Amino acid sequence: MKWTDINDIVIELVDAHPNVDPTRINFVDLMRWVVALPDFDDDPKHCGEKILEAIQQAWIDELA
Repeated sequence: MKWTDINDIVIELVDAHPNVDPTRINFVDLMRWVVALPDFDDDPKHCGEKILEAIQQAWIDELA
């Protein structure tokens, strides 16, 4: 899984952190959680604020 696989990342984050409100997560934690996902195999240095915002928004939308 790469940074651009936002929907796949969100599905795994929802499973890994079911009690988390994605509107309350900071980007440092979000990045750490994504990198820790078992199927994630991209370079952490390729992450930026726009990617993290997109992941956070997709997570919010998934729970809506």
